[in-house]
Amino acid sequence: MNHPFLTPDFYQSEDVVQIAKDLLGKYLVTEIDGHVAAGKIVETEAYRGPDDKACHAWNNRLTDRTRVMYEAGGVAYVYLCYGIHHLFNVVTGPQGMAHAVLIRAIEPTHNLEVMQFRRDMTVIKPRLTAGPGAMSQALGIRTALNGVSLMDSASPIRIEDRGDRIAESEILSGPRVGVESAGECALWPWRFVVKGSKWVSAFRK
Repeated sequence: MNHPFLTPDFYQSEDVVQIAKDLLGKYLVTEIDGHVAAGKIVETEAYRGPDDKACHAWNNRLTDRTRVMYEAGGVAYVYLCYGIHHLFNVVTGPQGMAHAVLIRAIEPTHNLEVMQFRRDMTVIKPRLTAGPGAMSQALGIRTALNGVSLMDSASPIRIEDRGDRIAESEILSGPRVGVESAGECALWPWRFVVKGSKWVSAFRK
């Protein structure tokens, strides 16, 4: 069954915080090495260009790594963290705005066997896809996919709207992870999780 992609209007809103909440309940789908895998997004973090000291593009920083963030919303931003973890972000906002949403966790729904193989796990546990590094590994996402469109049926990464809606009352918010050096921005409650999901990483309000 084909499901609708999110539209440019969704990705290119200027409100990255709202987009981070609206992505909860959407489905992240990859088609890599001949395997389709998918899951429902249950944890996100918003990062906002110029004024957010936790954002790679803070103070309009433009480097080879951040260049993709300045594209019109709807493409992937995949970067390497600690030289090990491939972290998947959704570029949002109009061209030149440099906003992004880090996808931190999914509830796996399709082809769990492939995800287990990629994660070298013999049993299914939440750590299969909880945490952005684990999630990318399970879905086969790597930095080579940086810049790909999320709205193309031929793309190896897609985000679909399958009709799931997460009510505001079902969303918890808190500080983002690993941004302690970002001063006052480290306290912004821009991490969002689906309340009660066992597939999210450790959460503090």
